[in-house]
Amino acid sequence: MRVPVAVAMILTALFGYAALDGFASALRVLAYVPYQVSTEYTLSVVPLFVLMGALVGHIGVSTRLYQAAEAMFGGLRGSSAMATIGASAAFGAISGSSLATTATIGKIAIPEMQRLGYSDRLATASVAAGGTLGILIPPSVILVVYALLTQLSIAKLFMAGLVPGIVLALLYVGVVLISTLIKPSLAPKSPRLPGRERLRAILGAWETVLLFGGTIGGIVFGIVTPTEAASLGVALALVIGLARRKLCLADFADSLLNTAVTSASIFFLVLGATFFSIFVVQAQIPTAVADWLEAASLGRYTVLLLMLGVYVVLGCFMDGLGMVLATLPVFFPVILSLGFDPIWFGVLVVLVVEIGLITPPVGMNLFVLRNAAPGVNLSDIYVGVWPFLVAQFAMIALLILWPRLSLWLPATLG
Repeated sequence: MRVPVAVAMILTALFGYAALDGFASALRVLAYVPYQVSTEYTLSVVPLFVLMGALVGHIGVSTRLYQAAEAMFGGLRGSSAMATIGASAAFGAISGSSLATTATIGKIAIPEMQRLGYSDRLATASVAAGGTLGILIPPSVILVVYALLTQLSIAKLFMAGLVPGIVLALLYVGVVLISTLIKPSLAPKSPRLPGRERLRAILGAWETVLLFGGTIGGIVFGIVTPTEAASLGVALALVIGLARRKLCLADFADSLLNTAVTSASIFFLVLGATFFSIFVVQAQIPTAVADWLEAASLGRYTVLLLMLGVYVVLGCFMDGLGMVLATLPVFFPVILSLGFDPIWFGVLVVLVVEIGLITPPVGMNLFVLRNAAPGVNLSDIYVGVWPFLVAQFAMIALLILWPRLSLWLPATLG
């Protein structure tokens, strides 16, 4: 019905709670929830990381990242597509946004690959798939919101997403290698740069190392909290922008405006999800679902696969954050009752959300990419992403079979 997700959750919770306990009680809860959400200290990490990503988008980091990645993969067939994935992974690690990663890297990579004679399908698909890494490799806004709603550690969730994010990036590179091996006409073979030029290009991406090391590295080694890390990231982005003379007052004002709009929409979603979660608990829906599953005698992995299937289907029609917030109040208590690790489940959720980002008909990355490459047919973009979807499903299977892939690093935090 085209009702915004936050509004849909609030209205459902309001009338549902009223049916259970009267409108007076429902309105009292609705009056309290916005205050509860807006005064949550840990939520301050959201606008800070969003601002860091917005500032990074203005200071030219993405161009140097792409050049560094291309220098690393030079000499291989399809090296520019591999460089696109590597640059997307690195940019996602300092922006935390899939859409921003797709749009920023796409503007640089697609014209370059088209100039070199790459197939439009491979060129656009590598950008779309690489962009999904922006919500898995920390900092990730979806993981932050997941942590807030489930009362889990943001730092541990960030660490849980790091290794799977790197592995998925390697799987994407493998897709490019296999695709170009099977069909060489998809991409040319690029010359390998001399050692000195390659080293210079790689060292040119020092800003990314500094930003990632200062924020995520600070969290890993216990030097700063996630909120302090986000603040440090904003400060470092400002210093880099001013030092390179790439950040003017207009860019800074634009970053602040984008941060305000993005953060407000996220806060509104969290508000709706919080109110909806209170109604779900009041109506004892998780208990009813758990009882039904127990009566149905379904194995816990069968239930897990059913939940992941729901996310894949919803991803074809809803944005990632919206569908996570709408389903988490029901799914999360069931996951706990089945004995699954909630941090591991959070990473799995992000992985299936990534599938939604590049799945027709409403894959958000595909439409962002369509704007970045106006001369490419949308059908070519749809066809090109299918091999990368195979890699994502393989990553999900790997994580289910080997949960420690995401859990060993958080365990080091104690």
